[in-house]
This record gives sequence, structure tokens and C-alpha cells, in this order.
Amino acid sequence: MIAVVGAGLMGAATAWQLARRGHEVTLIEAYDIGHRHGSSHGSSRIFRRAYADPFYVGLTGKAAEKWCELEHDSATPLLRTTGGLDFGERRDLESLATVLGAAGVRCEVLGAPAAAERWPYIRFTGPALYHPDAGVIDADGTVAACVRRATEHGADIWPGVRVTGIDVPGAVVLRTDDGRELTCDTVVVAAGAWLPGLELPVTLPPLKVTQQQVFHFRQREPSVAWPVLVCKDASMQVFGLPSGADGGALPAVKVAEHDRGTPTTATTRTGIVDPSSRIRVSAFVHDRLPGLDPDPVAGTTCLYTTTVDDEFVLDRHGPFVIVSACSGHGAKFAPVIGEMAADLATGRARPHPRFRLDRRA
Repeated sequence: MIAVVGAGLMGAATAWQLARRGHEVTLIEAYDIGHRHGSSHGSSRIFRRAYADPFYVGLTGKAAEKWCELEHDSATPLLRTTGGLDFGERRDLESLATVLGAAGVRCEVLGAPAAAERWPYIRFTGPALYHPDAGVIDADGTVAACVRRATEHGADIWPGVRVTGIDVPGAVVLRTDDGRELTCDTVVVAAGAWLPGLELPVTLPPLKVTQQQVFHFRQREPSVAWPVLVCKDASMQVFGLPSGADGGALPAVKVAEHDRGTPTTATTRTGIVDPSSRIRVSAFVHDRLPGLDPDPVAGTTCLYTTTVDDEFVLDRHGPFVIVSACSGHGAKFAPVIGEMAADLATGRARPHPRFRLDRRA
């Protein structure tokens, strides 16, 4: 028996991978499936291949293959290709293009006039890098598809059930708030921002949980097809992408700061949108994204769980597989991380050195 604790993107993808291989799986989620308390809700997450690190460029390629596999298995469209832009004075675009080119990823660097001609609704102050394989992931749809297919492959789903105790050694026994006990050979912990608060016999790396703010801005021209974008200027690191259903009935673009969040915990986060972030992001939209109305039509919060080096945590310690701390850039990798976690849980693979619990030891 393999238990998976947490049914966000990573836990749901892990349960799907395990169940389709024929393993006995129980997926335990403290809230309803698809809840909005953590990091995996909403209709829009960025998929892109533009990393300066060749390792992550390669991992995005594997992730793209697994997105296709998940879409085929679930008969559900989950990843929509839009193309992606990187720009801003803190972005070394030539080096980025070199890394992408070495990996066989299509891309081009355009000067500001050429970029402005192609995307007149964005104001460029310097060159931009475009790669056509970027797109938008439906996070809500992904969680739902993975849980549905895991169930159809025989997984047992426990929604609204919280793990309150873990007994070891020997076989692991999970105790829950509804009085049940589950005996497991292996436990995959994919608890996201709740991970630091769990009493596990595992030494975790330092983790920081922050509440992030995201905003949705109405398109001035509804027919315009927006790419995903990442802008790194001297004072801000901002991302944007088509909002999907989160932006309302009319086309909107989701824009947010990546590098500023309010320290919190999963249990103490307020869920109140920081007004200073709204002011900064609206000013950025007014200055750099003239194709959007700078008054947001919606705003919400989510959680980041971040390691010191922005790497993931994906390792095995005894009967526990820890899958968490995706540091604000993990959603695009969900199906491949689910595969890697399933391999760790079943002994088919060893952890990647970059994701080990003790990599900073």
C-alpha cells in the first residue's frame, strides 16, 4: 500500500502515475479536491522552456512529453501553446538563447523595434527573446484529470481527511482526524506549504512559505492572443499569462510579482490581497503592458514554498518520499515530477542529486 498525502498538482500526478502502474494507492487530501487554500488552484499556470540552466531546459522537455501523455490518458486538453517572451534589463537574453539553442529549443532574440512591431500591446525598452513552445497550463483541470484517472485505475481517494499522526517504525500507520488508521509500506508526502508543519521523522531543508498576490487585467482588444511573459527589470520580477476562467467572462491577462511575497504559514496566511502589490503591479501594467486596462478586475492569493536555492525537494528517506517545495516554478513540471516520485516510491530510481534532502549538508 502506498499513501499519497496531499492532492495538489504534485500529489495528484503521483497518485495517477502509481495507480496506472497497478499499485494499491490511497490519496489523502485535507480539503476538497481542487480546493483554493494552497498552490495548485486556478485555470492558469505558465509552461515555458526558457531557463538559463540546461538542467531545467532538459526537464521541461521531459515535462512536455508527460503533458501529452496525461492529456491522452485523460482525454482532456490541459496545456495550451501561446508562445512566450522574456525581456527586461536583468535578463541575459543572448546567453539564454545559447542555452536553449544547445538543447534544440526554438527561439529568437528580437530588438525592441521588431518586438514592438510583433507585439504592439507590450512596451519594450530593450530586446526580447521569444520561444514558441511556451503556453498555459490549466491547474484545476490537471488536478481533476489526475484524480479522476487515478480513481479509474483503482486508487482510493479520501477528500476532507487530515493526517493527524504518523507511527513508525515497522509499517507506517497514518492516523486521521476522522478516526481512521491506514497501514502503508510507503508514504508520499506532497503537502506543499503544509510540509514544514508536519511531524515527520525526516530532516527537511530550510523552507520559506510566502503568500503571493496575483491580479487579472482586462484586455483592451479581446481578439488579441497574448503570449506568456517574464520581465526582470531592476526593481521587479513580473510574470504574465492569459487568465483563462480566473479572469472572468472576457479575455484577461494574469500578472503578478514573482519575487515579493509576505512570509506566512499554511495555517496563518490571511488570504487578503496586499494592496501595495496591487499598486506596484498596476503601475507595471500601465507602463509596460498598454494593451491591458491597468485597473485589475480580480485579485487573489496563493502560496509559494521555497528552498534557499529555489530547487525542488524530491527525495526518499526510509518509507517516506518527500515531494514538495516547488519554489514558485514547479507547476509546469507536475506530470514528470509525479513520475519521478512514483519511481522513488516503488524503488525504480534513486533521487536526483539536485533534489536530495541533504544536498546542502
